[in-house]
Amino acid sequence: MNMTIARKKSDFGKFLLLWSGELISSIGGGLTSFGLGVYIFQRTGSASATTLVTLLGFLPTLLLSVPAGVLADRFDRRLLMMIGDGLSALGIVYILICMLTGEARLWQICLGVFISSVFSSLLEPSYRATITDLLTKEEYSKANGLVSLAGSSRYLFSPVIAGFLLSVSNVKLLLIIDICTFVLTVISAAVVRNSIRSKPVATKEPFFISMKEGWKALTSRKGILLLVLVSSVITMFMGMFQTLAGPCILSFCDEKTLGIAETVCASGMLVSGLLLGILGIKKHYVAVLAVALSLAGVFMAGFGLIENIYTICISGFMFFAMLPFANNCLDYLARTNIPDEVQGRAWGLIGFLSQMGYVVAYGVSGVAADTIGKVTGLGVGRGSGAVILFAGACLAVSGIGILLIRSIRELENNQEVLRGVKT
Repeated sequence: MNMTIARKKSDFGKFLLLWSGELISSIGGGLTSFGLGVYIFQRTGSASATTLVTLLGFLPTLLLSVPAGVLADRFDRRLLMMIGDGLSALGIVYILICMLTGEARLWQICLGVFISSVFSSLLEPSYRATITDLLTKEEYSKANGLVSLAGSSRYLFSPVIAGFLLSVSNVKLLLIIDICTFVLTVISAAVVRNSIRSKPVATKEPFFISMKEGWKALTSRKGILLLVLVSSVITMFMGMFQTLAGPCILSFCDEKTLGIAETVCASGMLVSGLLLGILGIKKHYVAVLAVALSLAGVFMAGFGLIENIYTICISGFMFFAMLPFANNCLDYLARTNIPDEVQGRAWGLIGFLSQMGYVVAYGVSGVAADTIGKVTGLGVGRGSGAVILFAGACLAVSGIGILLIRSIRELENNQEVLRGVKT
């Protein structure tokens, strides 16, 4: 039996077009996230209310990621992206209408972000699997750097833009801009869809059988499953930081300063994202992952240490600079150890399992910050800082622990025969 490797044609230009649409969408989503966070915190003074909105906006994406992954392997992935992006605007429109007719209540904002999240859940597995459709294995690392950059734009560009716009207008303007970005995103996905042919589905197996095949793709490699479970623990600590950074800074600064500080911090992702987009990572993915996560934990702890905007900006910058390295390695190790034909459903399961930590973080971090602030008498700002410091220390320890798991280390040595092989 002769084995030959089939070379896959690169469509990097089409990837860039699709990536541009997601970059714009991410910026628009960041404007809404920033604006609603400030809006809620200024009216309630509670970190719990802020994290509640974050949780309800995240939960549908998590719960629906697995069926969305199955759909990505059964139907046109670009069409699913268009549907998900386009209809997710409905939730934002609802919140805007509530604000135009009077002050939006907390439950109305929660309902709006929940609706938006339900439809946007279709996007991620299809987007991830489409990257595999468009690119060659050699281009994955550079593409991952650009994807990380697009994801970081909601933290890099959105806060400073939103902070400036809030100083001259109000949150309704941010929602309108976000709604407009959905149109551009849908157009970019439509152009890519018309220029490439969707892969035909060989069989129409039952829905739950498809989910089972995705699960089999993960459990067939112990290292992949452990890597995903470790990622869940890591996202729990990172979720605590992401939800409490705003209340931590807003407790002693205004929203304009918050926007500038968040942009300065997130510019760390810009620097490392651009570096990875140009150079990529060639080897030692597990070691780079462990070091990046450990350093991210150290800098996260520094962020919550004291109420000093300069210390916060420096620590935040270094924290965000570590994330693209970690995301790049996690993405590469998973992508190169999963066969192409189950990528969609596998990414759905990976998204579900790895992001379970966010549910815990969003559920407890706000309550913990409010409780610590009340018990100590230092206020919600210092309560948030204490939770962030604790989460950073735990993240640093978790990063080091990855090096001790042999099956994860072995993932680097078992990639070459998993895709593009013909008999």
